[in-house]
This record gives sequence, C-alpha cells and structure tokens, in this order.
Amino acid sequence: MAQDLYEILGVKKGATDAELKAAYRKLALKWHPDKHKGDADAEKKFKEINVAYEVLSDQKKRQQYDTFGSTGGPGGSPGGGGAGFGGFDFNGFDFAGGGGAGGFADIFESFFGGGAGGGGQKRRKGGAMRGNDIEAGIQIGFKEAVFGCEKELEITKPDVCKNCKGNGAEPGSSIVTCKTCNGSGEIRSVRNTILGQMTNSHACSECNGEGKVPEKKCSVCHGTTRVRSKERVKVKIPGGVDNGSTIRLSGKGEAGVKGGPHGDLYINLAVESSKDFFRHGTEIHSEAHLHVIQAVLGSEIEVNTLDGKSKIKIPGGTEDGKVFKLSGKGVPIMGTDKRGDHLVKVKLDVPKKLSKKEKELYGELAENAGIDIKKSGLFG
Repeated sequence: MAQDLYEILGVKKGATDAELKAAYRKLALKWHPDKHKGDADAEKKFKEINVAYEVLSDQKKRQQYDTFGSTGGPGGSPGGGGAGFGGFDFNGFDFAGGGGAGGFADIFESFFGGGAGGGGQKRRKGGAMRGNDIEAGIQIGFKEAVFGCEKELEITKPDVCKNCKGNGAEPGSSIVTCKTCNGSGEIRSVRNTILGQMTNSHACSECNGEGKVPEKKCSVCHGTTRVRSKERVKVKIPGGVDNGSTIRLSGKGEAGVKGGPHGDLYINLAVESSKDFFRHGTEIHSEAHLHVIQAVLGSEIEVNTLDGKSKIKIPGGTEDGKVFKLSGKGVPIMGTDKRGDHLVKVKLDVPKKLSKKEKELYGELAENAGIDIKKSGLFG
C-alpha cells in the first residue's frame, strides 16, 4: 500500500507551512545519510522526506497532489507503475553526490545554511570548505589528571599539498573551466510527472561542484589539494580533568579546501586508576586502618594524600566506618583556585591472634565491663 506524503512528514493534511517546515527540519536532521553512512534504508527515508517536502511546500504541486496523489489520477493508479506514493513517481530523482543528499541539497541548505551532518563540509561553487574535525586519545596518570600535565602525541591527517599549495594543479599549469558542466558546477535534469516538471540537480562529479578543474593535476596530490602528513602536537592538560574529559585544540584538525580553515582536534582523556585513592568529582576518597585500641583510646595517625602525608587526630571511641574530612586536599575545581576535599574512612582492624598476656588483658577488660567471655565465646 502506498504511503501518503503527509504521513511521511508526520503532519495532518491541513498542516500549515510552519508545521511542514518544522516537521521537515526534524526528520531531515534525523535521517540525513551523513549520519547513517552506508545505510541504504536511511538514504531511502531521506529521499522520501525530501520528495514529500518539495511537493507539499509548493502550493500548486500540493493542490495537484491533494487532487490526484492519494486516489490515483492522470498518469497511473495508486502504487502502480513504480509509483511510490499513490501514483506519484519519484524514482527518477538522482541522489548521487553530497553525501546522499543529491538533488535536494538546496532544500536542506535553505534550512541549515549549507552542509549537512557532522562537519559542515558542503561548499558552494568556488567557495572554501572547512577541514574536518578529528579525534585522538591520550592516557594519563591519576595525579596527572588532578594537577595537570603536558603531553605530546603524533597525529596523521590530511594537510595542504605543498607542491600545488592547495589548488590541485601542477606548478606551471592553469585552472580552467570544467567542460562537463560548462563551469556551472551542477548537472541538472528535468522530469515530467503528474505534478508538473520536477527539476533535479546535483554537483558535477568532474569538478566536485567547483566549475573549475586543473589543466594538469598535481603530481603529488593528484588534484585532491591535500596529502596525508604526520604532526606532533603538544597538549596542555589542565588540573581537574576527569576520565572521559575532552580537550579541543582549535585549528589542529584536517586542513581546509580552497583556503578554508582547519578543523579542530578533539583529544579524549583516559585516566588511570589509583591503588590508594578513589575519585568522585572533586572529592578524593581513601581508607585508613586503625587498631581497635587506637579507636577506643584515640590517637593521631598519618594518611596518604595527593600532596603527601597528612595527620588526622582520632578521638577515643571512634567507630568503624567513621569519615574524617581533610578540607582542600581534593581535586582542583576547574576555573577557580579552590580544591575539593579528601574524605578518609577509618576501618578497624580486629586482632585475630593474641598472646597469652593480651588475652589476660582483654579478659580483665571484659570482666570490668561485665561481659561473660565464656558465654559470649570471645577468645574461646
């Protein structure tokens, strides 16, 4: 059964222009092939969305569709003869180029300002194109993440060809008008349908929509204007970053085309764990072991912190699991000169083996406390 164009956009038959635009914008972003590379179903869905909007956004075509499109009319019956939507044949639209956007690139660009999906790589004839963003990963130590550090990594990326200086032509040769599109940068075709003539256009594959081509292609980059190269990049990592944090280095991504700016480099951080500390946001957590006598009588102990040793006073009668706070001994709070806290949880160590003398002493304590050792089974 043929699907209705209104159903494709998820709107009612009486939808206003504003409702059509809103529906198209949402669906076009969701199903653009750049977000579903290699997915034929997504490309087909994107095609259907664009066909539906091209028809319904044109008052004349919409009126014709409302009259004939759903019930069959001149030119075929619903679903027949290759018609995709109630007799409407849109199989002739060419979606080559533009990441699958094809002849509907102009519709998409009118909403999103040129380029669709991820990198803003679409460019108009003769215009510059920004380079793609790239990602890399770095592993850093626990304390390096806390206090900051500087790292260096090597990345491989497309860079401007030094031989042709980015114009794609062999030095000494010229840039000439493309003979395939006669300099227009586009290949257009017209198809007659029951809704009238439908014009389809796509970027010229010979000049990639530029309208100009090298008279003789560069012998190094073969006319692509870029070559892959390696670069060592220094990264300053601020104190306070966490596992999974991302640092952006502006202009360190892929080189642009036709003088366009470089993309950015995004560095994803993987922070090693620590055997002494556990981190929660800007807090540092650790454990300190106490002998039961220390907990009962009180004492002063040393604990490891990010800054070295620190002392904690343990009051008499401290229970297992009590938490002590070391203010300002945690992780730096990014954007400020303050730090979080270090929380130390005490864990009581109950002796498992006692000497004869120790048993006697504990026995005396039990007797003074009115505890029947034999009945309770203590030290039994």
